[in-house]
Amino acid sequence: MANTSTRTLRLLSLLQTHRYWPGDELADRLGVSVRTLRRDIDRLRELGYPVEAQRGVDGGYQLAAGAALPPLVIDDEEAVALAVGLQAAAESPVEGVAEASVRVLAKVVQVMPARLRRRVEALRAMTVPVDWGGREGAGVEPDVLTVVALCCRDGERLRFGYTAADGRGTQRHVEPHRLVCLNRRWYLVAYDLDRADWRSFRLDRLAAPQGSGARFAPRVLPAADAAEFVRAGLNGMPHPYRVEARVDAPADHVRARVGRWGTVEPVAPGRCRLLMTADSLDWPAMALGSLGAEFEVVGPPALRTLLADWSARFGRAAGEGEAAGGAGEGTGVGAE
Repeated sequence: MANTSTRTLRLLSLLQTHRYWPGDELADRLGVSVRTLRRDIDRLRELGYPVEAQRGVDGGYQLAAGAALPPLVIDDEEAVALAVGLQAAAESPVEGVAEASVRVLAKVVQVMPARLRRRVEALRAMTVPVDWGGREGAGVEPDVLTVVALCCRDGERLRFGYTAADGRGTQRHVEPHRLVCLNRRWYLVAYDLDRADWRSFRLDRLAAPQGSGARFAPRVLPAADAAEFVRAGLNGMPHPYRVEARVDAPADHVRARVGRWGTVEPVAPGRCRLLMTADSLDWPAMALGSLGAEFEVVGPPALRTLLADWSARFGRAAGEGEAAGGAGEGTGVGAE
């Protein structure tokens, strides 16, 4: 017979597997008497698990919702699914969820056996993420995310290699503060010990992070929060394009479709203003086209030029040029 702790974990796993267990069947699965099962149920309740009992000949047990979330017991398949799902949430984040996804992913990977980590990596390597348009997203290895997240959580100094925008590689020794997901990219906000100043690092340029084992006392960040610190640094860098458009659609509709990549401000009933900052105009053009509504480009002029070029190209693809009688040789799709 398994010891009490092992049996309690097994009982918890069974209760989380099915909505309702008849008492006799549950006792048989555990190889114990009904009386011992009752004691094990009481033990789970003492640990904070809300187990409801139905008395009588056909009585049984079920795990109910409680005031607080108790620890969960998951099997191998569920652990792999959880890790892969959290990676997807971190790489294609829903607003407000990305940072939490990384914190949970770090906890899961920290206790995951090597054999399950290999399965997670194999599944991830053979899965093609779905995305369209725009610049590349996070592009960060899960191991990098989890190592950095754990050092942030534990207040542990961190060493890593870093490649700057100009391609120059350096070794960094930092006190990590927070991870921030902004504009579909991950950043580490940290105090750089060699430069004696605060820095933000793009995680897709960070390599081989390792905790040093040395703890540190938290420093005061020179900003209201980590996200503001990163945003201020990005705003200080030159951005090629700042896009403004007026859209004939409710703000909620536009925000639901493209709000994560820009700011949506209502200006009148059924009309709003969309503001975006972009490295390329292709993504704003596709975002505006995806809204299914009339819009007016306020700026920049280069976006109006691009849309006019696309309009002409799409018109040729639809045969509009030939229908108008103005299409001669060399004006087909792809001709420049």
